[in-house]
Amino acid sequence: MRIIGNLLWLVFGGLEAAVGYFTGSLALAVTIIGIPFALQTLKIGILCLWPFGAEVCDKENSSGCINILMNIIWIIFGGLWAFLMHVFFGILLGITIIGIPFAKQHFKMAGLSLMPFGKDVNLNI
Repeated sequence: MRIIGNLLWLVFGGLEAAVGYFTGSLALAVTIIGIPFALQTLKIGILCLWPFGAEVCDKENSSGCINILMNIIWIIFGGLWAFLMHVFFGILLGITIIGIPFAKQHFKMAGLSLMPFGKDVNLNI
């Protein structure tokens, strides 16, 4: 079921969202200051490619204070908008019965896109 869900996800917008995150990651990686943020958008883009079966978990060896500071900067400069976009589409898809599994994936991505520093994505392929 995960493979079918992921293929449907890719066909109906997941690939476009992932390409958007990868393009943003490339633009951020051009600057030296943006490299840590580029890694986070790359992480969200990978989750956009294969969300069914993937888990978002806390990193084991995360450095707490710097993650809080980086998450605050992330929220100010775009993370809030990505979060709101995923919540909007999650609510929109959650209205229909057939869209509930896809809404769950958007809510998973919303949590990651709000505060990605200190989180890790495990793809269970």
